[in-house]
Amino acid sequence: MRPYALTGGRTHYDGVEFDLVALIEALDPPEGADRHPALPASPWSPEPEHDMILELCRTPLSVVEIASDLELPLGVVRVLLGDLLDRSLIQVRRPAPVAQFPSERVLKEVIDGIRAL
Repeated sequence: MRPYALTGGRTHYDGVEFDLVALIEALDPPEGADRHPALPASPWSPEPEHDMILELCRTPLSVVEIASDLELPLGVVRVLLGDLLDRSLIQVRRPAPVAQFPSERVLKEVIDGIRAL
């Protein structure tokens, strides 16, 4: 029942897909947030878990590490991260595509070089 209550019944985030190894970093609230009294207040109020995610992510953490640290299901963490991303409170750094990794040949040369030491 608790995960259902945390996400308001949502089972997934409708925006970007959060990769398991994507790094999440907390950002400072956007300039001017809470400084426009003429604008209506946002109906969103963060859950304590949102605050815990922001605190954990003062240093970048992967999505799976966040889920593990909070002891919450991965789907719930993805929904909560989506809430924070929609409000520009986190930055997501996606893993590098495989094409950007060194080739197997380069890695073997590095290993051979280390062995030669």
